[in-house]
Amino acid sequence: MNEPRRQFGGSVADAGGVAIDQGLRQYMLGVYNYMALAVAGTGLVSMYLASNEALMYQIAATPLKWLAFGGIVVIGMFVAPRVIFSGSKIAAHAVFWLYAALWGLLIAPMLFYFQQSGAAADIYRAFFISASIFGATSLYGYTTKRDLTSWASILSITGIVLLVALIVQTLFFGASIASLFISSAVVVFISAVTMYETQMIKSMYREGSATNDRAAIFGAFALYGSFVTLFVHVLNILGFMRD
Repeated sequence: MNEPRRQFGGSVADAGGVAIDQGLRQYMLGVYNYMALAVAGTGLVSMYLASNEALMYQIAATPLKWLAFGGIVVIGMFVAPRVIFSGSKIAAHAVFWLYAALWGLLIAPMLFYFQQSGAAADIYRAFFISASIFGATSLYGYTTKRDLTSWASILSITGIVLLVALIVQTLFFGASIASLFISSAVVVFISAVTMYETQMIKSMYREGSATNDRAAIFGAFALYGSFVTLFVHVLNILGFMRD
């Protein structure tokens, strides 16, 4: 009598595990779908702006680029987590897509420069390199059994240091060898962040929970920011290598 009971219990456990795995896969697919749409939207915005020479010079003559940068930092660090989890779903989507649009505005002058200097191919090369790095690191974060939560404090401190270094370098040194070193450090940093974020997003999934959709938006928001940052600095490195 005991043996059939153990077999029956095992089949129920297996079925439950399959259900959880299917739910988790759908949840992660939603995260990557949201992210891919945001990347595509940013690409459309930035390429449209970069194709308008007069508009690019107008943006260069105003503090609009810095306002976009400030908006990205404020939304990414303070606004998005609160709105996505506490506000309405409409507000959550609005913040997410505004974030993507601001990135498009910020990237456009960089794409314009590469197009005007005859290095448009570097844009596509940077995208595929970034996609490869992102795919490999995100896959590691999803599949690894190692607990990456201990990385949180180190990544936070490193991120602040790199952000300050990037601002100082841009304001006072412009295009210099320091920019190459900072971009290389950012690529390594974002690779680690992507691993950590992917594991964190995976751990946020709760079977049958109504919060999974909001968690998927937040996860897409986090991974999208990492991917676009990675793309910008890979492109910057390619630019230095070409020069």
